Amino acid sequence: MLIDHPGAASAGGATYLDAASSEPLHPAARDALLAAADRAYADPRRGHRAAREARLVLDNARAVTAQCLGVRPDEVTFTPSGTHATHLGVLGLLRGRARAGDRLVVSTVEHSAVLHAARWHDDGGGTLRTVGVDRLGRVSPAELLAAASEDGPAAAVALQSANHEVGTLQPVAEVAAGLGEVPLFVDACASAGRLPLPDGWAVAAASAHKWGGPAGVGVLLVRKGARWRAPYPVDERTEERATGFENVAGALAAAAALQAVVEEQEQTAVRQHAMVARVREAVARIPDVDVVGDPDDRLPHLLTFSCLYLDGEALVTELDRLGFAVASGSACTSSTLEPSHVLAAMGALTHGNVRLSLTRDTRTEDVDRFLDVLPGVVTRLRAEAGVR
Repeated sequence: MLIDHPGAASAGGATYLDAASSEPLHPAARDALLAAADRAYADPRRGHRAAREARLVLDNARAVTAQCLGVRPDEVTFTPSGTHATHLGVLGLLRGRARAGDRLVVSTVEHSAVLHAARWHDDGGGTLRTVGVDRLGRVSPAELLAAASEDGPAAAVALQSANHEVGTLQPVAEVAAGLGEVPLFVDACASAGRLPLPDGWAVAAASAHKWGGPAGVGVLLVRKGARWRAPYPVDERTEERATGFENVAGALAAAAALQAVVEEQEQTAVRQHAMVARVREAVARIPDVDVVGDPDDRLPHLLTFSCLYLDGEALVTELDRLGFAVASGSACTSSTLEPSHVLAAMGALTHGNVRLSLTRDTRTEDVDRFLDVLPGVVTRLRAEAGVR
């Protein structure tokens, strides 16, 4: 049953402040998904009428996505997830550049999907070089470029557009300008739909559920002329970059949501940036709390802070009890209780951290209510832990 609820996105009565994990489904995506489900069920690579209609829907989704992201339609491929698009992007660049070497250079704060692909490459006999970041979570272009050029040009470099945990934007265009023939993979999953794609990449990845599209739809972007080769077996029924039967209805829903959010991108970014700045300022006044990430050059909707003497999961549980859905720990490893590799790389406190990320519908009053309860939660949990 679908229930329309005004104001901030709600789940089980909680104010949802975990859009960085997954933005609630956009109404435009819901409408497109339902419409396409009735007309785009056929295999778009067959020759009959139903298949041709499905192909038209898929082509339309690709064209809209390309226009929103500033690329060519033939540079867009829909994948089963952003993680899959990331693996294809990184490993495909390495395979395409096999004659140039096997060295992959990544930053230490990349999403786990990038790091897993990098380690898989390393375990398979390739060479992996990691480059650290500063206290704000930003890589040094000079250090990254030096790592990409030592002992000859690297095979590929991977650098996120923005950090998924602390929001810090990376100097992608500056790095790309200095790489020369070395291709750059950009993980844009955290920023696509919220900020324009940076310049200079050869391959990029995005994830629809991060901007209000349905889960299970990723986007792989391969610039025309990029030396990319499929790293996995190619399905005999598809072209090289596709991975089986596309989720045609999901692709159209993803494109509809992307088009809707891009149309309001600037206004939403200004509003969210101001609300997050307000939260950053208020949270920083709580004793023994460290607000991490760049205060200005960042994603507009996200911030992370760490509370000394507290466990992050305890904070999440208590805030959830009080009606606020937030996240803690590394974006993809909090369920394993492993410390955040991003915060560790920044030299920040890795325990007692909370990531708050606003949805497109988050209101000022939702932020005010969160700030009203947070100091008391921190004080109470510290007292229960024996810290005064």
